[in-house]
Amino acid sequence: MRKIGIIGLGHVGAAVAYTLVTKGIADELVLIDQNEAVVLAEKLDLEDTQAGLATHTHIITQDYWQLRDADIVIIAAGDISIFSDGKNNRQAELRITSQIAEETSPKIMASGFNGILLDITNPCDVVTTYLQRLTGLPQQQVFGTGTLLDTMRMRRALANELHVSLQDIQGYNLGEHGESQFTAWSTITVATRPIAEVLAQRKTDFTALEKAIRTRAWQIISGKGFTSYGIAAAAVTVVQAIFSDAHVTLPISSWNSEHQLYIGQPTLIGRTGTLRVVDVALTEQEQQKFNHSATYIQQNLDSLVANLPR
Repeated sequence: MRKIGIIGLGHVGAAVAYTLVTKGIADELVLIDQNEAVVLAEKLDLEDTQAGLATHTHIITQDYWQLRDADIVIIAAGDISIFSDGKNNRQAELRITSQIAEETSPKIMASGFNGILLDITNPCDVVTTYLQRLTGLPQQQVFGTGTLLDTMRMRRALANELHVSLQDIQGYNLGEHGESQFTAWSTITVATRPIAEVLAQRKTDFTALEKAIRTRAWQIISGKGFTSYGIAAAAVTVVQAIFSDAHVTLPISSWNSEHQLYIGQPTLIGRTGTLRVVDVALTEQEQQKFNHSATYIQQNLDSLVANLPR
């Protein structure tokens, strides 16, 4: 049985649930949210959806005990309304999401859960680090979507710019899933050709292109008030990599032993979680950006240090 729990049924959690059900990825789905009416409504809507599907997903609601034998629990709780003031800062959610982590972690672990904990909640790297400390789960069993979505956006932007297939573009956005993330241009190739060589021929403005990639989320939020489909697709990509024991490298928020925190970096993923961090040869400038990102994450972690278990 492929069993998944989702904590938080807002726009993102609901999009993840819908994708898992319509793709037939989960045999059992446990839905948990503070709002009882929302959970019931999502359950009924997803059950209606299955009337037109060839697959079946058994849906359970509001029962932490059911997480005891879940393969994966996805943390998708948050409060997107924090961005209603127009300020583009994922760290603004930290006060709310850290409280959610503190409230849900004991309930998850009290069930006997020993699967993989996947964090979507922002600020992703800070909350993922906090969740691992609070739950005590092995570091390889706790990780976040990190810069996977940012990498997806980068590939889309480059595909549009160059008029090529997404499949021809390889490479990563790394660091914090936030304003200090960066495009690691040295890792990117287009049909095996280095991106610098390709863009030089077109006289492309690297700085402007990277800014467009980094701010894409805020374009979406300013239009519809939230993002949901992209991050849901990123989360489901990770789930599928786990269930299929894919041994695929994805830029997720995984444990970095040097900086002692979670950060977006290329990571090999399999059935048991993160298998290892994949080393990439960054330029000196890119390494400085990575270290800066880690410092920024640490600064936000320091604001929570009084609450961390000793």
